Amino acid sequence: MGGKPRTPTCLTQNQFLDKSLTFIPLFGVNLGRKSRRLPLTLAATAVFAALATTGAAQQIPPAEPPLPMPGSHAEPSVQTIIRTTTNEVLVPTLVEKKDGDVIYGLKPGDFVLTDNGVPQKIRVQEEMDTAPVALVVAVEEGGVSALEFDKLAKLGPLLDLFLAEPGSQAALVGFDSRPHLIRDFTHSSDDLGDSLKQLDQGNGGDAILDTVNYAVSLLEDQPKSYRRVLLLVSEKRDHGSKHTRPEQLVEKIGRSDVLVLSVSFSPSKAELMHDIKDSGDDRIMNPVSTIAMIVQAFKKNVSKEIAHMSGGEYNTFTGDKGFEQRVVDAAKHARNRYLITFSPSDPTPGLHTIHVNTVQDYGARIVARANYWLAPGP
Repeated sequence: MGGKPRTPTCLTQNQFLDKSLTFIPLFGVNLGRKSRRLPLTLAATAVFAALATTGAAQQIPPAEPPLPMPGSHAEPSVQTIIRTTTNEVLVPTLVEKKDGDVIYGLKPGDFVLTDNGVPQKIRVQEEMDTAPVALVVAVEEGGVSALEFDKLAKLGPLLDLFLAEPGSQAALVGFDSRPHLIRDFTHSSDDLGDSLKQLDQGNGGDAILDTVNYAVSLLEDQPKSYRRVLLLVSEKRDHGSKHTRPEQLVEKIGRSDVLVLSVSFSPSKAELMHDIKDSGDDRIMNPVSTIAMIVQAFKKNVSKEIAHMSGGEYNTFTGDKGFEQRVVDAAKHARNRYLITFSPSDPTPGLHTIHVNTVQDYGARIVARANYWLAPGP
């Protein structure tokens, strides 16, 4: 933290898509070493060429085991990053200026990370540039979502932005009052695109809690070396989840290394501004109070709150171009994150609150997970 402050490197959004851009590590950071060109650039170019041519939450009953789904496994996942044996917490962190420039070149001494208000000793990993992605795309088919099917039909080519690395794969989940697997994990965005063009309108349900629970389970069954991402396209409120209580999902997301990127049907401007301002900065309280506040936030906008907890992002869309741009931004931001890890100095089980800041004020927004869940020891 001492010494003369370094001048970080900023890249414009146009440069991100420029073919001369060097490869930015997945969820990590390029710290000045030369590397091969970004395959994502070619994917993004192809994507845009292809596109140019073509109420309140209900009272939830006691938890029941999730319904078995095709492609899921009954065995408990053993691939969660946060483990009681090592207590290592993974915090993918985006540092982006207001004009869209992403700041690279920061080192551990440039960050301050607190766990329940206490500064932690952190590490910044950079060997993530070839890690494949395991992606679950969960799209709402119930409620008013049928009005958005024409936009979802164009999502297929955009998924190449997530699947650029060899070995990357994605699954497609649809949901109304319950989630169901439409397409199991595949590397083919064409296959996923075909399925997205044939969505069936469901019932009036919008079981987001059950769907996220199911999608996270699918992702945790993937190899632990993969970067796990959930792209959730839905309304903002849950209607009809029967197998997942909010408190359960708080714990599950808190234990997981899944990054949730939410793209929601556009709410009113006033509601959107409220969501943007509510960053969770005032939620450092005792764990019980924090959980209660998160559960209340679930009732207002579960899509946004789940993304916030995981360190992901929440955006809304209206028109076709708005939807496409939100997905492009989500893919870009998912791949341009510092991978910060730390071992908590306080081993108290339960929900912990994280804040990440930079030592120097770059006038940037910092996107990182807000909470994690530490399980009791054996």
